[in-house]
Amino acid sequence: MSDRHERAENVNDAFQRDANTKAGFVALIGAPNAGKSTLMNAMVGQKVSIVTPKVQTTRSRIRGIAMHGKVQLVFVDTPGIFTPKRRLDRAMVHAAWQGAEDGDVLMLLHDCARRNIDDDTHNIVTKLRASRRRASLILNKIDLAPQERLLERAEEISKIYEFERIFMVSAETGNGIDDLKQWLADKMPTSPFLFDPDDLSDMPLRLLAAETLREKLFLNLHQELPYQLTVETESWEDRDDGSVEVHLSVYVARDGHRGIILGKGGQTMRRIGTAARKELEIALDQRVHLFSHVKYRKDWMDDSARYNLWDLDYNA
Repeated sequence: MSDRHERAENVNDAFQRDANTKAGFVALIGAPNAGKSTLMNAMVGQKVSIVTPKVQTTRSRIRGIAMHGKVQLVFVDTPGIFTPKRRLDRAMVHAAWQGAEDGDVLMLLHDCARRNIDDDTHNIVTKLRASRRRASLILNKIDLAPQERLLERAEEISKIYEFERIFMVSAETGNGIDDLKQWLADKMPTSPFLFDPDDLSDMPLRLLAAETLREKLFLNLHQELPYQLTVETESWEDRDDGSVEVHLSVYVARDGHRGIILGKGGQTMRRIGTAARKELEIALDQRVHLFSHVKYRKDWMDDSARYNLWDLDYNA
């Protein structure tokens, strides 16, 4: 990692002498499942944030780095904004609004495949109007919505708040992505690059491993169980043969959930672990030896140390 950081510093030094470079942060906010993570992955051109059909998959702010000529776009994928009920929910929503404040450009995503404007989106737009913060609107999932709904939805939301620009895209198919990316590039301030141009994300590898397994758990477990667990990387060891050995712990809030996750003879967890390992090997471009352990820890949601790992405010 030290060689990598040294190379990044050298690249940055070189670009600092180029007055034509631009760089900045693009904050993505929206209700749960609006497609923020899918959009960021599409902009970066590779998967850097986990995606599932379940709401509230993203727990912490994830940065994805995209290059567009001499412009570096740093996308900040924030947790979905909703009405929080638990401590973790409050911390996630707080992180989302904090991410909005940190962005050079603020983009609100809305799932226009919905029949109506959902309450969460309505509340976000109302708060934007009160804050007087400039923002643009992205109507996402246009591939799933009737065409006549698009203009109607844009007009309806614009009655609450006057957006700087309105874009209609499909993060899933890529429709409208190029125009959006060019507009964002034009909006970025003159600046040296903030990250090595070869980087796709600033996510630590230990967090990447944990998030990859958590995504597979979300995809394979049902009802409320995925929301009652968390995943942490206990150890990461580089082997002499060029492979890496990773040990992950899955913490559950109820002891009875251990058996459900493990499955008969541990088959469910082995299947989920295999899927996570294969994806990590692609992302890391090296062989991965992945070991996962399911543990019961009743109060993991109230452990402040975990919030620090996720870059969340425990007292939000």
